[in-house]
Amino acid sequence: MYTEIKELIGKTLVKIEQIDKEEIIFTTSEGDKYKMYHEQDCCESVEIDDVNGDYEDLLNTRLNVAEERTNENLDDDGDFSQTWTFYEFRTRKGSVNIKWLGESNGYYSESVEITKM
Repeated sequence: MYTEIKELIGKTLVKIEQIDKEEIIFTTSEGDKYKMYHEQDCCESVEIDDVNGDYEDLLNTRLNVAEERTNENLDDDGDFSQTWTFYEFRTRKGSVNIKWLGESNGYYSESVEITKM
């Protein structure tokens, strides 16, 4: 079941697991788990490109901000596409920005999914 990132606002995260550059699992104090990932296909790549901040700043404190922004770039010929998806999380202790980079021939999805497990 897909969900929007804003569903995490007001929740308290107790665990954040980043698995390579492919997924992040957020566990809340209620025991709910949310997975951020991309279902890879044959002719595209979507992975975590950069994390700015410390995940520890998001733990055991109410999440005040959880936002998503995207920026897309398609070359002039239309045969190469890049999508950057930025996630900002903020608590009273600090913030973390996660940047995902998707690349494809323009035909495949480069979006990041969030599911409640």
